Amino acid sequence: MRCRLIICAVPVVLTLAALAQQPSIPSTGYPGLDQYRASRIAIFTDDFGQLVRYREANAVLKPSAPSESLVVFFGDSITDLWHLDEYFPGKSYINRGIGGQTTPQMLIRFRQDVIDLHPKVVVILAGTNDIAGNTGPMRLEDIEANYASLAELARAHDIKVIYSSVLPVHNYTPRSQDMFAQRSPTKILELNRWLQNYVAAHTDCLYLDYFAAMVDDKGLLKRDLAEDGLHPNAAGYKIMVPLAEAAIETALGTQHR
Repeated sequence: MRCRLIICAVPVVLTLAALAQQPSIPSTGYPGLDQYRASRIAIFTDDFGQLVRYREANAVLKPSAPSESLVVFFGDSITDLWHLDEYFPGKSYINRGIGGQTTPQMLIRFRQDVIDLHPKVVVILAGTNDIAGNTGPMRLEDIEANYASLAELARAHDIKVIYSSVLPVHNYTPRSQDMFAQRSPTKILELNRWLQNYVAAHTDCLYLDYFAAMVDDKGLLKRDLAEDGLHPNAAGYKIMVPLAEAAIETALGTQHR
């Protein structure tokens, strides 16, 4: 009996030893980001694009009438937190934002959450979480490649693309320190410059410049537009609304020519 117990315990001891030798997940250098990524492991491994988030909502969505100008707002938490029904009453605008997402995740769900809904226009706001490294380190050229892929998918399905600028960030409050540290203002400017150049070279895309309307004289997000330095508050969204509305009207007008 004693020998059997020892024999049975050997695989367990070996397994524990193997686990102990496995390297730990490298730190990003930002405790808040490390904690966030650790909390998302199940999502990253089971449903990376989070297709389940809007699956039921998409299934029950009624087909839009031919005369209806359906618009999808597509992006991360800045879109996800935006109550479109309150800021755009009476409009056929659908919110398909998911907090924390990066452009690789958005590419995975673009067909289900945009193409299959048959909108006339998609308003894309993405990139800030790529810079932060929410799903791992991202080179600017890889983010830009994902931007281009989203536009090409939309183009293939006659969907007009409005590319929103990446919003500025600030570090004026205690809550904003981590958000700001993870998001290089220089990289934000570089991504916005690329988006502007891309749109200039593709007449079926429009550039929606939130950045210029929300940046202060230091190149940061105006203090009163976000408590945490990243996510717009009511005052921030109030600035964004007419800019988005004007871009959508232009896109729809161009599409109907």
